[in-house]
Amino acid sequence: MITSTRRVSPDKSEVRIAFSLDQDSELKDVEESAPFPDLEHRLQPVSPCSSLRESVQVYRDHCRMAKEFHQVKQEISLLEDRKRELLAELAEDEFVAVEMACLEDEFRVLSEENATLLNVHTERAQQLETLSSTNRNQTSQDSSST
Repeated sequence: MITSTRRVSPDKSEVRIAFSLDQDSELKDVEESAPFPDLEHRLQPVSPCSSLRESVQVYRDHCRMAKEFHQVKQEISLLEDRKRELLAELAEDEFVAVEMACLEDEFRVLSEENATLLNVHTERAQQLETLSSTNRNQTSQDSSST
């Protein structure tokens, strides 16, 4: 394993670069690890001491947990988005339900009014028929009496 530590400028912290030509290196997974922007700075995985197997294992575990944290955070974000969508749909459904109730009430009132008007129409038609019949009878009687 080749390790190089370098200070870019006096006010910057050291930068450590580690790589190995051996594909079965202890730090193979470590080198492939990306930074974890979702984690607070104090929770970021700290580079392990490559000579200590336990340090490397703790680092790997920390990276794995950071990846899991990132995945869970993404799932939470997706679920919160879905929750907002469902709440919007619920509000729309409630609005439609209220509108439907109003339309049902209006339909009931108009149906009752229609039934009343049909009854009045039927009564008036019968009255007209009765009056017409009476009028014909009077006209017939007047014609026959003359």
